[in-house]
Amino acid sequence: MLTVIIEADGCEPRALRLTHFPVVIGRQPGSAVRLGGWRVARAHAEIQRIERGFKLVDRGSLGGTWVNGERIAEYAPLADDDEISIAGYRLRVHPRAGDGHGQPVAVAEPVASAEPPVAAAAHADAAVPIGGETGGDTGGLEWRRLLHRRLLAAIDLRRQDIRQLSHEQLRAEVRTLLGELIAGASELPARLDREALAREVLDEAVGLGPLEPLLRDDTVTEIMVNAPDEIYVERDGRIESTGVAFTGEDAVRAAIDRIVTPIGRRVDEASPMVDARLPDGSRVNAIVPPLAVRGTAITIRRFNHRLFGPQDLVSIGSLSQPMLDFLAVCVRARRNVVVSGGTGSGKTTLLNLLSNLISPAERVVTIEDAAELRLAHAHRVCLEARPANAEGRGLVSIRDLVRNALRMRPDRIVVGECRGGETLDMLQAMNTGHDGSLTTVHANSPRDVIARLETMVLMADVEMPVLAIREQIAAAIDVVVHQARLADGRRRVVEIVELTGLEGQRVLMQPLFRFERRAGAGDAGGRFVGCGNLPQFYEALRAQGHELDLSAFGEAP
Repeated sequence: MLTVIIEADGCEPRALRLTHFPVVIGRQPGSAVRLGGWRVARAHAEIQRIERGFKLVDRGSLGGTWVNGERIAEYAPLADDDEISIAGYRLRVHPRAGDGHGQPVAVAEPVASAEPPVAAAAHADAAVPIGGETGGDTGGLEWRRLLHRRLLAAIDLRRQDIRQLSHEQLRAEVRTLLGELIAGASELPARLDREALAREVLDEAVGLGPLEPLLRDDTVTEIMVNAPDEIYVERDGRIESTGVAFTGEDAVRAAIDRIVTPIGRRVDEASPMVDARLPDGSRVNAIVPPLAVRGTAITIRRFNHRLFGPQDLVSIGSLSQPMLDFLAVCVRARRNVVVSGGTGSGKTTLLNLLSNLISPAERVVTIEDAAELRLAHAHRVCLEARPANAEGRGLVSIRDLVRNALRMRPDRIVVGECRGGETLDMLQAMNTGHDGSLTTVHANSPRDVIARLETMVLMADVEMPVLAIREQIAAAIDVVVHQARLADGRRRVVEIVELTGLEGQRVLMQPLFRFERRAGAGDAGGRFVGCGNLPQFYEALRAQGHELDLSAFGEAP
């Protein structure tokens, strides 16, 4: 089934439910979509069903058939936000709407409008809901579009400079105005939830639209917008569809602008990718057309408002108590620690926990692409990288910040993630008196961390032999903590290894702890065990008089 909404200045909108294809659009009697007016050809265009949806074909008309402002001969697939223009008429199609009740034929004759431009546009945008008075998905979407357009027209008529208002004042002003518009909209179905409609339009007008309730849901850990009408979330490690949608591509772009503008970033055709963060610290990535073929894509990694303590990770099974005790010793003993793992494996959460184990008497400098770390540490300096501006100037990279941090008298340097040439500067800092530094690296295993670090050092455009790089790595890094997100969505520390030196051209490492899966029990079944190896630096700590529990490492193999 296909629903077509026909709009024309001065005419009441019409909604047609179509079930038999192909569908002829034209002036001749019997056309499934019949349009009046001398500029409309007898058989102007045709809508055909195809495997991917529906295709619009121009039948060789003199005035032409236009989609989104461009003249077409054929156009497919038709989407909800495509606007078809034929001789003064505006048509929108909704492939998923309707309930299958026949194929009515309606005639809509265009007439001249004597209303002021803004009022006439607001009146012409009124669309008949398709889901009846229950307001189905597409019907609710149409009412949101209608109220959003009327809201913009009303703000324009009031000539109020909304830029002078705070966010709270703007939200209150728009909420009041929406109440007036809804009260005066007699065409709204009686059974439509007006309060929910007002809330959705308000969120889209001054917030992030359908993302707002998802951001308020603490069970959502990731939000993924694949297209304006395709939004997924991750809950408990599993991805599910939400069933909510933006009103169109313009609404998605407006939401991105509200995210990136306050932090001095931009996204457009010249700069089609952007990384940003929300006020609560959630990480945002957006990519827009032409790079995103199906429409603007947004990925939001939710910021965990709950600050995990050391015992929290033990209680949820991310690591064992002996592993936690060992990592606490590493931090206090100023060992250089790298947290590795894949995307979404919990590296930042663990890095934040380790950072909070640093003594309050020490000065900590954190360096990130987008500030995510929350340190309960009084003596800290937080640095954030900055992209180039519209003129290509003003870039401040992670590498620049690492170099600058060395001049800030840090006791500890914490880098949110090493992903490029800054790795060389980080290794040099670890090797020149800045012990106890922490960072994260994307890698599939502790052994892969070495290869990843070598590759990233080579990205610094410094001519160094591979052996020299490996010597730097072996001398700088003491412990690698590898995390993984298992198939059931759980995040666990699956291995902790110690780098013990260099033999020939191979970096040596010994396993200290690992997560052993039980055969046939799946990812949920398993246990944390010691590997029977004692950390080399424990000998120095014992010589200094530290009391250490060696039983946690298990029996020697």
